Amino acid sequence: MHRSLGWSAFGALLMSIFAWGANSSATPDFKLYVGNSRGDDISVIDIASLKVSGNIKAGERVHGVCVQADGKRLFVTVETDHTLRIIDTATQQTTGTVKVSGRPNQCAVTPDGKYVAVPIRDGDRVDVVDVSQQKIVKTLPIKEPHNALNTGSNRYIYVSSMGSLEIDLIDLEKMDYAAHIPVGGRPRPYVVSPDGNTMYVALANLHGFSIVDISGKKAPERVEIPSEHATLRKLEYESQDTLTHGLALTPDGSELWVSSLLDDAMYIYDVKAKKVTGKVSTGMGPNWIVFTPDGKYACISNTDTDDVSVIDVKGRREVTRLKVGKVPKRLAVATAPTARWKMR
Repeated sequence: MHRSLGWSAFGALLMSIFAWGANSSATPDFKLYVGNSRGDDISVIDIASLKVSGNIKAGERVHGVCVQADGKRLFVTVETDHTLRIIDTATQQTTGTVKVSGRPNQCAVTPDGKYVAVPIRDGDRVDVVDVSQQKIVKTLPIKEPHNALNTGSNRYIYVSSMGSLEIDLIDLEKMDYAAHIPVGGRPRPYVVSPDGNTMYVALANLHGFSIVDISGKKAPERVEIPSEHATLRKLEYESQDTLTHGLALTPDGSELWVSSLLDDAMYIYDVKAKKVTGKVSTGMGPNWIVFTPDGKYACISNTDTDDVSVIDVKGRREVTRLKVGKVPKRLAVATAPTARWKMR
Protein backbone atom coordinates (compact mmCIF):
# COMPACT_ATOMS: atom_id res chain seq x y z
CA MET A 1 0.00 0.00 0.00
CA HIS A 2 1.19 3.50 -0.80
CA ARG A 3 2.29 5.32 2.40
CA SER A 4 0.38 8.49 1.49
CA LEU A 5 -2.93 6.63 1.74
CA GLY A 6 -3.77 6.17 5.40
CA TRP A 7 -5.76 3.24 6.77
CA SER A 8 -8.85 5.36 7.41
CA ALA A 9 -8.88 6.68 3.86
CA PHE A 10 -8.31 3.19 2.46
CA GLY A 11 -11.18 1.84 4.58
CA ALA A 12 -13.48 4.57 3.38
CA LEU A 13 -12.53 3.75 -0.20
CA LEU A 14 -13.30 0.06 0.29
CA MET A 15 -16.64 0.86 1.92
CA SER A 16 -17.68 3.07 -1.00
CA ILE A 17 -16.68 0.40 -3.52
CA PHE A 18 -18.58 -2.35 -1.69
CA ALA A 19 -21.62 -0.10 -1.32
CA TRP A 20 -21.53 0.69 -5.05
CA GLY A 21 -21.29 -3.01 -5.92
CA ALA A 22 -24.17 -3.91 -3.62
CA ASN A 23 -26.40 -1.14 -4.91
CA SER A 24 -25.66 -1.83 -8.58
CA SER A 25 -26.62 -5.49 -8.22
CA ALA A 26 -29.67 -4.94 -6.02
CA THR A 27 -31.40 -1.93 -7.59
CA PRO A 28 -33.49 -2.66 -10.71
CA ASP A 29 -32.48 -0.58 -13.71
CA PHE A 30 -35.67 -0.25 -15.75
CA LYS A 31 -35.46 1.20 -19.24
CA LEU A 32 -38.45 2.36 -21.25
CA TYR A 33 -38.13 2.25 -25.04
CA VAL A 34 -40.39 4.66 -26.95
CA GLY A 35 -40.96 4.18 -30.67
CA ASN A 36 -41.37 7.54 -32.42
CA SER A 37 -43.70 6.67 -35.29
CA ARG A 38 -43.10 9.81 -37.38
CA GLY A 39 -39.40 9.81 -36.71
CA ASP A 40 -36.44 7.50 -37.23
CA ASP A 41 -35.61 6.74 -33.64
CA ILE A 42 -36.44 5.21 -30.27
CA SER A 43 -36.22 7.39 -27.16
CA VAL A 44 -34.77 5.69 -24.08
CA ILE A 45 -36.12 6.70 -20.68
CA ASP A 46 -34.32 5.81 -17.46
CA ILE A 47 -37.07 4.99 -14.96
CA ALA A 48 -34.89 5.48 -11.87
CA SER A 49 -34.20 9.13 -12.72
CA LEU A 50 -37.35 9.67 -14.83
CA LYS A 51 -35.27 11.29 -17.55
CA VAL A 52 -34.65 10.65 -21.24
CA SER A 53 -31.20 9.03 -21.23
CA GLY A 54 -30.63 8.22 -24.87
CA ASN A 55 -31.82 8.03 -28.43
CA ILE A 56 -31.43 5.07 -30.79
CA LYS A 57 -31.53 5.57 -34.56
CA ALA A 58 -33.44 2.81 -36.33
CA GLY A 59 -34.92 3.99 -39.63
CA GLU A 60 -37.74 6.25 -40.81
CA ARG A 61 -41.26 5.46 -39.56
CA VAL A 62 -40.67 3.22 -36.54
CA HIS A 63 -43.75 1.13 -35.80
CA GLY A 64 -43.32 -1.92 -33.56
CA VAL A 65 -41.11 -2.10 -30.47
CA CYS A 66 -40.50 -5.17 -28.29
CA VAL A 67 -37.71 -6.34 -25.99
CA GLN A 68 -36.65 -9.83 -24.96
CA ALA A 69 -37.12 -10.87 -21.33
CA ASP A 70 -33.53 -10.32 -20.16
CA GLY A 71 -33.48 -6.82 -21.64
CA LYS A 72 -30.40 -7.48 -23.77
CA ARG A 73 -31.97 -7.05 -27.22
CA LEU A 74 -34.54 -4.64 -28.57
CA PHE A 75 -36.53 -5.39 -31.74
CA VAL A 76 -37.95 -2.61 -33.88
CA THR A 77 -40.05 -2.72 -37.05
CA VAL A 78 -39.54 0.03 -39.64
CA GLU A 79 -42.25 0.83 -42.16
CA THR A 80 -40.32 2.66 -44.91
CA ASP A 81 -37.86 -0.11 -45.73
CA HIS A 82 -39.92 -3.08 -44.42
CA THR A 83 -37.35 -4.29 -41.91
CA LEU A 84 -36.99 -5.74 -38.45
CA ARG A 85 -34.01 -4.19 -36.64
CA ILE A 86 -32.14 -6.09 -33.90
CA ILE A 87 -30.52 -3.74 -31.39
CA ASP A 88 -28.06 -4.45 -28.58
CA THR A 89 -29.44 -2.45 -25.65
CA ALA A 90 -26.05 -2.17 -23.91
CA THR A 91 -24.35 -0.51 -26.89
CA GLN A 92 -27.55 0.84 -28.49
CA GLN A 93 -26.18 -0.37 -31.83
CA THR A 94 -28.03 -2.32 -34.55
CA THR A 95 -26.58 -5.83 -34.77
CA GLY A 96 -28.88 -7.20 -37.45
CA THR A 97 -31.46 -6.16 -40.04
CA VAL A 98 -34.04 -8.59 -41.43
CA LYS A 99 -36.03 -7.75 -44.53
CA VAL A 100 -39.68 -8.73 -43.97
CA SER A 101 -42.35 -9.35 -46.59
CA GLY A 102 -44.24 -6.04 -46.38
CA ARG A 103 -45.22 -3.12 -44.13
CA PRO A 104 -44.64 -4.34 -40.57
CA ASN A 105 -46.76 -3.58 -37.51
CA GLN A 106 -46.33 -4.34 -33.79
CA CYS A 107 -43.90 -7.21 -33.24
CA ALA A 108 -43.53 -9.69 -30.36
CA VAL A 109 -40.49 -11.70 -29.22
CA THR A 110 -40.29 -14.94 -27.24
CA PRO A 111 -38.65 -14.63 -23.79
CA ASP A 112 -35.59 -16.56 -24.98
CA GLY A 113 -35.15 -14.21 -27.93
CA LYS A 114 -35.36 -17.05 -30.47
CA TYR A 115 -38.36 -15.92 -32.51
CA VAL A 116 -40.01 -12.63 -33.40
CA ALA A 117 -43.49 -12.49 -34.95
CA VAL A 118 -44.01 -9.57 -37.37
CA PRO A 119 -47.56 -8.87 -38.64
CA ILE A 120 -47.52 -7.59 -42.24
CA ARG A 121 -50.31 -5.05 -42.47
CA ASP A 122 -50.42 -4.71 -46.27
CA GLY A 123 -49.95 -8.40 -47.02
CA ASP A 124 -52.50 -10.34 -44.92
CA ARG A 125 -49.77 -12.43 -43.34
CA VAL A 126 -47.46 -12.70 -40.37
CA ASP A 127 -43.74 -13.40 -40.71
CA VAL A 128 -41.95 -15.51 -38.10
CA VAL A 129 -38.29 -14.50 -37.87
CA ASP A 130 -35.56 -16.74 -36.47
CA VAL A 131 -33.32 -14.24 -34.69
CA SER A 132 -30.10 -16.27 -34.72
CA GLN A 133 -30.43 -16.96 -38.46
CA GLN A 134 -31.76 -13.42 -39.09
CA LYS A 135 -34.28 -14.67 -41.61
CA ILE A 136 -37.98 -15.46 -42.03
CA VAL A 137 -38.58 -19.15 -41.33
CA LYS A 138 -42.37 -19.18 -41.70
CA THR A 139 -45.12 -16.97 -43.11
CA LEU A 140 -48.74 -17.61 -42.09
CA PRO A 141 -51.87 -16.14 -43.69
CA ILE A 142 -54.03 -13.81 -41.59
CA LYS A 143 -56.60 -11.21 -42.61
CA GLU A 144 -55.57 -7.62 -41.83
CA PRO A 145 -53.09 -8.37 -39.02
CA HIS A 146 -52.25 -5.69 -36.49
CA ASN A 147 -50.56 -6.45 -33.14
CA ALA A 148 -48.48 -9.42 -32.00
CA LEU A 149 -48.21 -10.24 -28.29
CA ASN A 150 -46.11 -12.64 -26.23
CA THR A 151 -47.27 -13.49 -22.70
CA GLY A 152 -44.16 -15.25 -21.42
CA SER A 153 -44.15 -18.40 -23.55
CA ASN A 154 -41.32 -19.62 -25.77
CA ARG A 155 -43.83 -21.71 -27.74
CA TYR A 156 -46.84 -19.45 -28.35
CA ILE A 157 -47.39 -15.94 -29.71
CA TYR A 158 -50.70 -14.13 -30.28
CA VAL A 159 -51.45 -12.01 -33.34
CA SER A 160 -54.64 -10.02 -33.96
CA SER A 161 -56.74 -10.20 -37.11
CA MET A 162 -58.79 -7.03 -37.56
CA GLY A 163 -60.32 -8.45 -40.73
CA SER A 164 -61.55 -11.65 -39.07
CA LEU A 165 -62.54 -10.03 -35.72
CA GLU A 166 -60.35 -12.47 -33.81
CA ILE A 167 -57.02 -13.07 -32.09
CA ASP A 168 -55.02 -16.00 -33.44
CA LEU A 169 -52.52 -18.10 -31.48
CA ILE A 170 -49.35 -19.28 -33.25
CA ASP A 171 -47.69 -22.53 -32.14
CA LEU A 172 -43.98 -21.97 -32.83
CA GLU A 173 -43.13 -25.66 -32.54
CA LYS A 174 -45.61 -26.60 -35.29
CA MET A 175 -45.29 -23.26 -37.10
CA ASP A 176 -49.04 -23.14 -37.48
CA TYR A 177 -52.10 -21.75 -35.75
CA ALA A 178 -53.21 -23.45 -32.53
CA ALA A 179 -56.39 -21.40 -31.99
CA HIS A 180 -58.62 -18.70 -33.48
CA ILE A 181 -60.34 -16.68 -30.74
CA PRO A 182 -63.38 -14.47 -31.60
CA VAL A 183 -63.29 -11.19 -29.66
CA GLY A 184 -66.66 -9.62 -30.46
CA GLY A 185 -65.46 -6.85 -32.77
CA ARG A 186 -62.55 -5.38 -34.68
CA PRO A 187 -59.56 -5.81 -32.33
CA ARG A 188 -57.18 -3.06 -31.42
CA PRO A 189 -54.54 -3.71 -28.68
CA TYR A 190 -55.18 -6.55 -26.22
CA VAL A 191 -53.71 -8.16 -23.09
CA VAL A 192 -53.98 -11.53 -21.38
CA SER A 193 -54.53 -12.19 -17.66
CA PRO A 194 -51.64 -13.71 -15.66
CA ASP A 195 -53.43 -17.08 -15.46
CA GLY A 196 -53.81 -17.16 -19.25
CA ASN A 197 -57.58 -17.67 -19.14
CA THR A 198 -58.92 -14.21 -19.99
CA MET A 199 -58.18 -11.68 -22.70
CA TYR A 200 -59.06 -7.98 -22.57
CA VAL A 201 -59.42 -6.44 -26.03
CA ALA A 202 -59.85 -2.84 -27.14
CA LEU A 203 -62.35 -2.74 -30.02
CA ALA A 204 -63.02 -0.25 -32.79
CA ASN A 205 -65.95 2.12 -32.07
CA LEU A 206 -65.98 1.18 -28.38
CA HIS A 207 -64.92 3.40 -25.49
CA GLY A 208 -63.92 0.41 -23.41
CA PHE A 209 -63.02 -3.20 -24.14
CA SER A 210 -64.29 -6.75 -24.44
CA ILE A 211 -63.64 -9.52 -21.92
CA VAL A 212 -62.86 -12.74 -23.78
CA ASP A 213 -62.85 -16.28 -22.38
CA ILE A 214 -59.85 -17.74 -24.21
CA SER A 215 -61.24 -21.28 -24.00
CA GLY A 216 -64.26 -20.12 -26.02
CA LYS A 217 -66.80 -21.51 -23.56
CA LYS A 218 -68.35 -18.08 -23.01
CA ALA A 219 -69.23 -15.32 -25.48
CA PRO A 220 -67.18 -12.10 -25.29
CA GLU A 221 -68.54 -9.52 -22.84
CA ARG A 222 -68.46 -5.85 -23.89
CA VAL A 223 -67.60 -3.24 -21.25
CA GLU A 224 -68.38 0.36 -22.18
CA ILE A 225 -66.69 3.02 -20.06
CA PRO A 226 -68.69 6.26 -19.62
CA SER A 227 -66.79 9.28 -20.95
CA GLU A 228 -66.80 12.99 -20.15
CA HIS A 229 -66.81 13.92 -23.86
CA ALA A 230 -69.45 12.54 -26.20
CA THR A 231 -67.57 13.09 -29.46
CA LEU A 232 -64.05 12.53 -30.62
CA ARG A 233 -61.98 15.42 -31.91
CA LYS A 234 -60.32 14.87 -35.28
CA LEU A 235 -57.24 12.75 -34.72
CA GLU A 236 -54.20 13.36 -36.88
CA TYR A 237 -52.47 10.08 -36.10
CA GLU A 238 -55.29 7.62 -35.39
CA SER A 239 -58.42 6.44 -37.21
CA GLN A 240 -61.73 8.00 -36.13
CA ASP A 241 -63.16 4.62 -35.11
CA THR A 242 -60.56 4.36 -32.33
CA LEU A 243 -61.84 5.59 -28.98
CA THR A 244 -59.59 3.32 -26.91
CA HIS A 245 -56.18 2.35 -28.23
CA GLY A 246 -54.00 1.23 -25.34
CA LEU A 247 -54.73 -1.00 -22.38
CA ALA A 248 -52.62 -2.98 -19.92
CA LEU A 249 -52.96 -5.05 -16.76
CA THR A 250 -51.03 -4.22 -13.63
CA PRO A 251 -48.36 -6.90 -13.01
CA ASP A 252 -50.52 -8.53 -10.32
CA GLY A 253 -53.49 -8.64 -12.71
CA SER A 254 -55.82 -6.78 -10.35
CA GLU A 255 -56.40 -3.64 -12.45
CA LEU A 256 -56.88 -2.98 -16.14
CA TRP A 257 -55.79 0.50 -17.24
CA VAL A 258 -57.60 1.67 -20.37
CA SER A 259 -56.75 4.69 -22.52
CA SER A 260 -59.42 7.21 -23.52
CA LEU A 261 -58.94 9.26 -26.68
CA LEU A 262 -62.25 10.97 -25.88
CA ASP A 263 -61.00 12.31 -22.53
CA ASP A 264 -57.17 12.19 -22.89
CA ALA A 265 -56.93 10.01 -19.82
CA MET A 266 -56.45 6.53 -18.41
CA TYR A 267 -59.44 4.82 -16.81
CA ILE A 268 -58.76 2.24 -14.11
CA TYR A 269 -60.95 -0.87 -14.06
CA ASP A 270 -60.98 -3.21 -11.05
CA VAL A 271 -60.95 -6.71 -12.56
CA LYS A 272 -62.47 -8.48 -9.54
CA ALA A 273 -65.10 -5.86 -8.73
CA LYS A 274 -65.80 -5.32 -12.45
CA LYS A 275 -66.09 -1.56 -12.19
CA VAL A 276 -64.17 1.63 -12.96
CA THR A 277 -62.43 2.86 -9.82
CA GLY A 278 -60.34 5.78 -11.03
CA LYS A 279 -59.19 8.12 -13.79
CA VAL A 280 -55.85 9.86 -14.42
CA SER A 281 -55.33 12.60 -17.01
CA THR A 282 -52.52 12.22 -19.57
CA GLY A 283 -51.16 14.19 -22.52
CA MET A 284 -53.20 14.43 -25.71
CA GLY A 285 -53.75 11.26 -27.71
CA PRO A 286 -52.86 8.53 -25.18
CA ASN A 287 -51.80 5.62 -27.34
CA TRP A 288 -49.88 2.79 -25.68
CA ILE A 289 -49.38 1.82 -22.04
CA VAL A 290 -46.91 -0.39 -20.19
CA PHE A 291 -46.21 -0.95 -16.51
CA THR A 292 -42.75 -1.18 -15.00
CA PRO A 293 -42.10 -4.78 -13.84
CA ASP A 294 -42.38 -3.75 -10.18
CA GLY A 295 -45.81 -2.20 -10.81
CA LYS A 296 -44.73 1.21 -9.51
CA TYR A 297 -45.25 3.23 -12.68
CA ALA A 298 -47.58 3.24 -15.67
CA CYS A 299 -46.06 4.79 -18.80
CA ILE A 300 -48.29 6.16 -21.57
CA SER A 301 -47.25 7.51 -24.98
CA ASN A 302 -49.12 10.66 -26.08
CA THR A 303 -49.13 11.05 -29.87
CA ASP A 304 -50.49 14.59 -30.11
CA THR A 305 -48.12 16.17 -27.58
CA ASP A 306 -44.96 14.15 -28.40
CA ASP A 307 -44.42 13.05 -24.83
CA VAL A 308 -44.79 10.22 -22.32
CA SER A 309 -46.87 10.42 -19.15
CA VAL A 310 -45.38 8.58 -16.17
CA ILE A 311 -48.03 7.80 -13.55
CA ASP A 312 -47.55 6.70 -9.96
CA VAL A 313 -49.82 3.63 -9.92
CA LYS A 314 -50.48 3.57 -6.18
CA GLY A 315 -50.97 7.33 -5.92
CA ARG A 316 -52.89 7.52 -9.21
CA ARG A 317 -51.22 10.72 -10.27
CA GLU A 318 -48.96 11.81 -13.08
CA VAL A 319 -45.49 12.39 -11.65
CA THR A 320 -43.87 13.67 -14.84
CA ARG A 321 -44.42 14.15 -18.57
CA LEU A 322 -41.30 13.66 -20.68
CA LYS A 323 -40.74 15.06 -24.16
CA VAL A 324 -39.61 12.42 -26.64
CA GLY A 325 -39.54 12.17 -30.45
CA LYS A 326 -42.23 12.77 -33.05
CA VAL A 327 -45.57 11.00 -32.51
CA PRO A 328 -44.58 8.37 -29.92
CA LYS A 329 -46.64 5.18 -30.03
CA ARG A 330 -45.41 1.70 -29.13
CA LEU A 331 -43.58 1.17 -25.84
CA ALA A 332 -41.50 -1.60 -24.31
CA VAL A 333 -39.98 -1.81 -20.83
CA ALA A 334 -37.31 -4.12 -19.45
CA THR A 335 -34.71 -4.47 -16.75
CA ALA A 336 -31.31 -3.59 -18.20
CA PRO A 337 -28.33 -5.70 -17.04
CA THR A 338 -26.54 -3.95 -14.16
CA ALA A 339 -22.80 -3.74 -13.53
CA ARG A 340 -21.12 -5.77 -10.80
CA TRP A 341 -17.76 -4.97 -9.22
CA LYS A 342 -15.76 -8.01 -8.17
CA MET A 343 -12.92 -8.05 -5.65
CA ARG A 344 -10.02 -10.16 -6.84
